[in-house]
Amino acid sequence: MSLPATLVDASQVGIEEEHVHSIYEKIAPHFSDTRYKPWPVVDAFLKDLPDGMCGLDIGCGNGKYMGVNPNIFIVGSDRSPSLCGIAASKGHSCVVADTLALPHPSSRFDFCLSIAVIHHLHTPERRLRAIKEMFRILKPGGKALIFVWALEQETKYRTFEGQDVLVPWNLPKRYGGARTLENAVADNVVLETDKIYQRYYHMFVKGELEGLITQACPDAILESGYQRDNWYCMATKVG
Repeated sequence: MSLPATLVDASQVGIEEEHVHSIYEKIAPHFSDTRYKPWPVVDAFLKDLPDGMCGLDIGCGNGKYMGVNPNIFIVGSDRSPSLCGIAASKGHSCVVADTLALPHPSSRFDFCLSIAVIHHLHTPERRLRAIKEMFRILKPGGKALIFVWALEQETKYRTFEGQDVLVPWNLPKRYGGARTLENAVADNVVLETDKIYQRYYHMFVKGELEGLITQACPDAILESGYQRDNWYCMATKVG
């Protein structure tokens, strides 16, 4: 659904807190259970890295990419404490952090990932700031791989009316999306159906991601493309 008029002029922090951060805390176990297979471009990127490389997975979620290549080391970060906890429970190193203010020294990492993250930021300025943070923590010559949802969707079941939208997440009752039958009877209420949460997304159009990266670091783009209804770019820190 398109962004409601009541949210168009709302503070970007308020929208992200209500329609991103708080929701991922609520859906973390279910979200994690649906995220287990690496995307091909990300898988190939990680497996092509030289042994001993150290990288940062920004918005790592449940850590599904952190074990793809056992010959490199990845630190995970995520805004959701619950998702960080899930990643840590799998033996990964993970810190709770904001993609706009990463708690890492400059020029520290050989590579970084940002997979399906910055499309949750509400303004162009915040999306640009997130990309600048990626380049800040990279060593000169370090590589970044960024994926964002595309407005141009190939899947027939999902279309969007505009670039700023709310996308539903259906949380099944077994994940706490509704009262249990016992509690419903005890409280004398009607049993709820699956809970629906609305997540904020900015849907990127062709060339938009490249434009932000070029603003952050001119001449950085190594490769760009489209995969699984996402635009992606691979870039390197120049200088």
